[in-house]
Amino acid sequence: MNNEKLNGLRELLASEELNGIWISNPENINYLTGFLSNPHERLLSLLITDSELTLFVPKMEVESAKKVFDGNIIGYLDTENPYLIQSFKLTSLGIESEHLTVARLAELQSHFAVEDTVAIDQTIKEMRNIKTDDEVSILKQAAQYADQAVQIGVEHLKVGITEQEVVRVIENNMLQIDDITAMSFETMVLFGDNSANPHGTPGSNTLKEGDYVLFDLGVVYKGYCSDITRTIPFGAPSELHQRIHAIVTEANKRAIEKVAPGVKIADIDAAARDYINEQGYGEQFPHRLGHGLGISIHEFPDISSTNEDVLQEGMVFTIEPGVYVPGEVGVRVEDDLLVTEDGYELLTHYSK
Repeated sequence: MNNEKLNGLRELLASEELNGIWISNPENINYLTGFLSNPHERLLSLLITDSELTLFVPKMEVESAKKVFDGNIIGYLDTENPYLIQSFKLTSLGIESEHLTVARLAELQSHFAVEDTVAIDQTIKEMRNIKTDDEVSILKQAAQYADQAVQIGVEHLKVGITEQEVVRVIENNMLQIDDITAMSFETMVLFGDNSANPHGTPGSNTLKEGDYVLFDLGVVYKGYCSDITRTIPFGAPSELHQRIHAIVTEANKRAIEKVAPGVKIADIDAAARDYINEQGYGEQFPHRLGHGLGISIHEFPDISSTNEDVLQEGMVFTIEPGVYVPGEVGVRVEDDLLVTEDGYELLTHYSK
């Protein structure tokens, strides 16, 4: 279990005068305890008090939980109300307000005598924001596998192949690797003008000479995600399409070179966005520059023009400028980066 982070939350108990903290997001339970589960509609929660840890888990998963969790485990049957198995009085409770449902909050108020709640979402986001050495090591390997996945896709490009066929080849290869449990998200392979859809869906479009191919993909390796985008020429694309590719690649480079501890996140976004604006494509860059990366594919911090926070050593995030011209082409170039003591380290290395 992550005792350092758990102790940090226990300090919050004292500073906020809380009786307990109720963790309901399965990702955060995994982060704090090492227990990973998808409970579907069932309750999965971690209760942190100053004296003990209690994990509420479906009965069918109790044995799995015991392998990594050494606190109190309350296993319950589908026919049982888990709130009634053990009595707690939690007058003041820290909750994940962005995750806890209204219905489950009502259960806590009814059965655990909860009167006051305090949102602790930001505290957990900030904990997850700074990666440990072990987390960085895993994220580096996940990024290397993302590079490998793009290479597999490129090697299978040929006239007439469909987007969906390339997706299947990539996923079939990557999911055979030990400790890769899933793709980070639905793999995106888009040909030609379909790449102009920033979140397009791979379909039966066939590859033609002169198309750009947009790959956006990642893997979940030992519980941590990678995320890479490359836009690759197949043959010789038009001069206009090549110009757009060059603009986006330069924007990616300018933003990356700005990364260092103490730099405002908004300034990172501006380094890419201002350049794309200068080149006349500002209206075709409709999304933020990037996002945090870790056990979730999109996590804190938000890499955008409105984020005035500063970069800190240990952050891992993406930089992914893009230009999308309907009916023509879409180009996005995305890398995963680690903020180091005096700058940055690129985690993704596939050629741009």
